[in-house]
Amino acid sequence: MTVDLCPNCGSDHYIKSGIVNDRQRYKCKKCNYFFSVNKIGKKIDDYYVNKSLQLYLEGLTYREIERILGISHVSIMNWVKKYNIKRPYNSNYHPTYKILNASELAVYFSNAENIKGAGVVVTELGDKFMLIKWERFKD
Repeated sequence: MTVDLCPNCGSDHYIKSGIVNDRQRYKCKKCNYFFSVNKIGKKIDDYYVNKSLQLYLEGLTYREIERILGISHVSIMNWVKKYNIKRPYNSNYHPTYKILNASELAVYFSNAENIKGAGVVVTELGDKFMLIKWERFKD
């Protein structure tokens, strides 16, 4: 963690001034302001943000996305709020999903009964593929 400028006055003239809570403390020589370097948070790759939002729009729940991608459901909720994502609502259908490798995907599509009467989307998840299929609720 490096210090570039004083957060109070923007000066680059500062000195070390002890350690507080295991973090280096600095004193600005221009305005006498004491400060320490903020901890840099963990940034999640944009690929996972986009994939999470895509799966959310496809109808998966926050917890299902969490189990698939390994991203906290709270992070996903925050992204949905941040980007103001609205999921279309249709109560007649519900998504089911399978995670398959390339050869399993080929076998799945070779049987026409697997895709008859349902919408299907395939999305890449690293070296695997997720197949999302919408089925009518059965009464």
